[in-house]
Amino acid sequence: MSTNKNALIRYRTIDTCLRNRSRRWTLDDLINACSDALYEYEGKDTLISKRTVQGDIQLMRGNKLGYEAPIIVYNKKYYTYADENYSITQLPIDKVDMDILQESMEMLRQFKDFSIFQEMQGVIQKLEDKIYRESVSESPIIHMDKNEKLKGLHYLDKLYQAILKKIVLVIGYQSFKARTKSDITVHPYLLKEYNNRWFLVGRPDGKKEVITLALDRMSSLDINLSIDYDNHDFNADSYYHNTIGVTVLQEKHILDIEFKVNRYNTPYVETKPFHHSQKTIQKNKDGSTIFSMRVHDNYELQRLLLGFGAGLEVLKPRRLRNTMKKILKEASMQYEKA
Repeated sequence: MSTNKNALIRYRTIDTCLRNRSRRWTLDDLINACSDALYEYEGKDTLISKRTVQGDIQLMRGNKLGYEAPIIVYNKKYYTYADENYSITQLPIDKVDMDILQESMEMLRQFKDFSIFQEMQGVIQKLEDKIYRESVSESPIIHMDKNEKLKGLHYLDKLYQAILKKIVLVIGYQSFKARTKSDITVHPYLLKEYNNRWFLVGRPDGKKEVITLALDRMSSLDINLSIDYDNHDFNADSYYHNTIGVTVLQEKHILDIEFKVNRYNTPYVETKPFHHSQKTIQKNKDGSTIFSMRVHDNYELQRLLLGFGAGLEVLKPRRLRNTMKKILKEASMQYEKA
C-alpha cells in the first residue's frame, strides 16, 4: 500500500474524529483512532507515531493540501474544529479546479465507447454531480468535434479489445466503390482517428499489404480463434512516416513537393505544418512563402492543398501541379454554368 494512501486514511480518520463533538479528543485518542483505521482498512497492526499524527494535523491546517482545516486545541489538551460545520470532505472547489474538472469531463466523454472508460462511469457520474452542485452550468471552454451519428462507432470497443488481446477478426465490409459486402479476415493492428472518422488498420490473413478499413463501412464483426494472430512487427510511427491522413501508398507514390502560400495564409501553414517533413525554402518580398515536404500523393494530401483555394499554389512536381490545375478548372466550370 502506498504512503499516500496511508496518509489519506489518517486525514479522513482525524476529520471524522474532530467532527464528532459528542466526545473530546486528545492527541493519544487521535493516534489510536488512526491506528485502528489502518488495521480495519488494510490489516496493518502497528501503532502510528505521535510525530506522524502531529505532522498530519499541521498539514491539514495549512493550504498545501487545500484543506486549511480550522483545527484548534482547547484546555491545552483537546482537539476540535473551530467551525463545527467544517469537514475536509465538503471543501468547495475553486474556479481553477472547477474549470479543470469540467474540461476533463468533456474530454473523457469523447472516449465513452471504450469499455476501459465505461468502467469509470461511476467515478465520472460522481464528479459530474459534484460539479453540478458546486457551480451553475456554463458553456465549455474546450470543444472537441465528434459526430455522434457516425456509423460504426459501436464497433470501437470490440476492435480495441481484439487489438489488445491479439485476436483475428472477420469483418463484414463494403467500401464506397464495392457493389456488395464481403467478409475480410484481418489481423488488427491499430485504431486511427482522422478528420472525425475512425479507421481500423490491419493485415488481411495470408496477405502482405496492410489495409485501412473505415468503421462506418463495417456491417458485422466476428472473431476467429482458429487463426494465430501475427502483427508482423507493425510500427505505426514508421508506417505513417510519409503520410498525411490514413491512406498509405507504395513508396513510388512519395513525392518531394514544393508549394507557395500567399501572405495571408503563410502564418497558418507556419504555425500548423501540414507534415513533420515540412520546411521553409524561401520568403518572398510580397509576403508569400515557399515550403517543401515529402509525402505520399494521396487523397488526403490533395484535399488539404485544395482547401486553401487560391491561397496556395503547387510548384513541384509537375504531375501534382497538373492534377491540382485539372481539379480547380473543373470546379470553376461548375460555377460558370450559372
